[in-house]
Amino acid sequence: MHLSNWLIFCGVTLLVAFTPGPAVLLAVSNSIAVGPRRAMISSLGNAMGLFMVSAAAMAGLGVVLTTSAHAFMALKLAGAAYLIYLGIKQWRSRGSVFSDLNPSAEPGTHRSSWRLFGHGVTVALTNPKGILFFSALFPQFLTQDAPILEQFAVLTTTFALGSVLSHAFYVLLARMLKKQLGDPRRSRVFNRVSGGAFVLLGLSLLRLPNKAA
Repeated sequence: MHLSNWLIFCGVTLLVAFTPGPAVLLAVSNSIAVGPRRAMISSLGNAMGLFMVSAAAMAGLGVVLTTSAHAFMALKLAGAAYLIYLGIKQWRSRGSVFSDLNPSAEPGTHRSSWRLFGHGVTVALTNPKGILFFSALFPQFLTQDAPILEQFAVLTTTFALGSVLSHAFYVLLARMLKKQLGDPRRSRVFNRVSGGAFVLLGLSLLRLPNKAA
């Protein structure tokens, strides 16, 4: 693909990636709960989910979502339900939505890491905006006389790296503010604000218009 196309795509990627969304909110929440290093596990899971979403879009799922109201509605409801679930759990938590993950507990470390990774993957897979984003954006940057598979790999890798970079930025920012959030009152406010944000993001998915009548 042309270098100019890739550079423009990098700019679009950074703009989209640094715009707060479910994955960024998850990264911040994890950073407060389990520390910045382990918080990036969910970000890596989200990157893996983006590759799966990109592959699904390339396989034609994006077309299905734009033509089938039932398929779009099913994915939209699944994504909204998952985000609302995270929001309610965060809102009701005294510490964090991931307070049950104790980094010092050796027996649960491996399982907890997979759980963090799984949360990141699930957030990526249950957001219909992701598939529509990939299926709508990629064609604008593809070169017809070049191998399509390689171009998809380059664009998806670029977007995934941009996503991880944005998460690292927000994780470090949350780490800097951790002392302020360590106070029980402020921690409670953080849980309420972030929990409410998860719920609002879930409800925003429900308002996403169907692509088929």
